[in-house]
Amino acid sequence: MRSEILATAFLGLAVRSIISLYSYSGFDTPPMHGDYEAQRHWQEVTVNLQVGEWYTNSSNNDLQYWGLDYPPLTAYHSYLVGRIGRSIDPRFVELHKSRGFQSKEHKRFMRATVMSADVLIYLPAILFLAYSIDKTFRSDDKLLLFTLVAAYPGQTLIDNGHFQYNNISLGFAAVAIAAILQRRFYTAAFFFTLALNYKQMELYHSLPFFAFLLGECVSQKSFASFVAQISRIAAVVLTTFAILWLPWFGSVQAALQVLHRLFPVARGVFEDKVANVWCAVNVVWKLKKHISNDQMALVCIACTLVASLPTNVLLFRRRTNVGFLLALFNTSLAFFLFSFQVHEKTILLTALPALFLLKWWPNEMIIFLEVTVFSMLPLLARDELLVPAVVATAAFHLIFKCFYSTSKLTNVFPLKFIANMSRILMISILVASLTVPAPIKYPDLWPLINSVTSCGHFLLFFLWGNVQQFTSELS
Repeated sequence: MRSEILATAFLGLAVRSIISLYSYSGFDTPPMHGDYEAQRHWQEVTVNLQVGEWYTNSSNNDLQYWGLDYPPLTAYHSYLVGRIGRSIDPRFVELHKSRGFQSKEHKRFMRATVMSADVLIYLPAILFLAYSIDKTFRSDDKLLLFTLVAAYPGQTLIDNGHFQYNNISLGFAAVAIAAILQRRFYTAAFFFTLALNYKQMELYHSLPFFAFLLGECVSQKSFASFVAQISRIAAVVLTTFAILWLPWFGSVQAALQVLHRLFPVARGVFEDKVANVWCAVNVVWKLKKHISNDQMALVCIACTLVASLPTNVLLFRRRTNVGFLLALFNTSLAFFLFSFQVHEKTILLTALPALFLLKWWPNEMIIFLEVTVFSMLPLLARDELLVPAVVATAAFHLIFKCFYSTSKLTNVFPLKFIANMSRILMISILVASLTVPAPIKYPDLWPLINSVTSCGHFLLFFLWGNVQQFTSELS
């Protein structure tokens, strides 16, 4: 079995290496370039400035040019990578002189840093989760899950292609999920706090963790046991937060500045065409003309909480492994559909639990995972990653078919028909967007059609997930 695990890991790394040969976000597109430049710029800011200046606007740190907008653990990671980069070539992180720096050596270095995070954090984390998910699973089932997660094109295309480090926060989240499934609650609290302090989007997963842990504390046989357990969990969370945020605790203003950078309400409810409800609504009713940013933020918070509440109340009352995974799926999808400032890449937070629900609902989840990649195609097309996106998605589908060809749900007519129609629709939109130019009056027609189509799928899956949460015996 160890040889199969190693072979799967190397297969995942080979796919990532091939995708790394392609372009990345912002290549040859001044003046802001893209996410690749954002990550490089954070490295030069953190290695050249004092910690207290990392999130503060100054002559040395122009926040309008890719200012840090992720939590402290991302900044520490940028500092570590920046120090290594500077030891290789000081030009990589030469503050004020290296904006838009591009070279083959630097691209190899940056790609290697993402691959290192895959090797050290993401792949071991998903392997740990695959082997923790259910005691009734056979070794072949667990190996299959690991293979599918390692081959999932969404994460590899965004991290190893577009260029980000979602593998770190998702890896920490995967370890936290595995710890919950194994009833190691203090470990879960620690790793989820790390995930949340690497990317604030891990708030998408926060309510199920809170509901599950609170439910476990409340279920204790005595009040003393309840107090002891909840105090220990709180101590783990608060201590981890305190250590990571220590450099900013000396000033309330400094801490508030970090928070302001993490939640930039002024940017508006969305930027690019994203597959959530607000972008779809905006097609027929222009939100920014009728609702201010502050009001829209409150509307988003209210709608997200209302959509998330049922699945988490049920999880609080009835805590099972599958129920927890379903709650993660439903809650993160509710956040994606209804919350403020959603980006295309945050659908990866819903893809994580979806990948591990494949064993129970293979045909439903494979369609969902294919839609997640489809929803990101306009972003990937801008990065010239369309070819690897199509090839990687086709390969992922074939791997799934090889293992699940005898699935008991495959021949159920309504499901098979819906799945085929969904795939035909997505392929048709992709082909049309490549062959039929958008009208001059509507230059964003195809990205908009993509986002609305994906949003429709996600809404249906959100309803499906909640129905399963309340009706399935597994949950």
